[in-house]
This record gives sequence, structure tokens and C-alpha cells, in this order.
Amino acid sequence: MHTPLPYALKLWGELGVAAAMAAEAGARRAAEALRPKRQNAGGLVRQPGHDTPLWNVLATQLQARLKPYGSKVRLARHLGIPPQRLSDYISGRSRLPDAEITLRLAHWLCEMAEGRDPSLTYATPKPIRPRKDSENP
Repeated sequence: MHTPLPYALKLWGELGVAAAMAAEAGARRAAEALRPKRQNAGGLVRQPGHDTPLWNVLATQLQARLKPYGSKVRLARHLGIPPQRLSDYISGRSRLPDAEITLRLAHWLCEMAEGRDPSLTYATPKPIRPRKDSENP
């Protein structure tokens, strides 16, 4: 027995609508999977990479200036962050620093280019050794 043509067209039309709905749902799931997952209170967290060229230049300049022994620790103290976080920022293993830290890093680089090290002004002073009685005049 042969089905009438209008019924077959209606069936094919409903199958087409179902296929379109499935495609839209799949596209929504694919877009969700491609969306970055890490978020903070302010929105998405930007990761260092090819889409952060200015940060890449700043990090390269910082790496060149932080070669001397102890300079990373001194700069981290100056910024008020742990030394490991500074290393993570510079190496690109972590999220980018906030605006205040970035500006302070840029300021530090400018001061270093002028021959001044602002992190030395915040270094902890050496303890004063008390004089012995024999050293007093």
C-alpha cells in the first residue's frame, strides 16, 4: 500500500524541523564548550598568550631586568606579592596581574631604565649592631 503524498511531505517537514532543532542545540553546546571557563567576580580572566602582545613585551623586558640574583624577591617585596606569583606572571603560567600591579611593574621598568631601583627603597634595613663598650670613645 502506498502512503498519500501530503502525509509523506508532512512527515518529512516534521523531521526537518526536528533536525534543525537538534543542530541548534548542538551549536549552543559547542559554543559553550569553546567559551573560557575561568571567571572571577569581574568577569572572564584573561590569560597570557598571543592575544596579549603588550603584556608579552612587558614580560620580556622584566625577564631581562630580573637576571641578577635576588632581584625577583626584592621586586616581589616591593609589589607586595609572593615571589612565586611574580614568577608565574612573568613566565605566562598564570593569569595576568591586575591593573595596579601591571602599572607598578611598568613604573619599575621605567625607573630601572633611568638607573634607579625603586625596590631598594623598600628593602628591609639591616639590623643595627649595638656597640661594645670598648668601641665607645
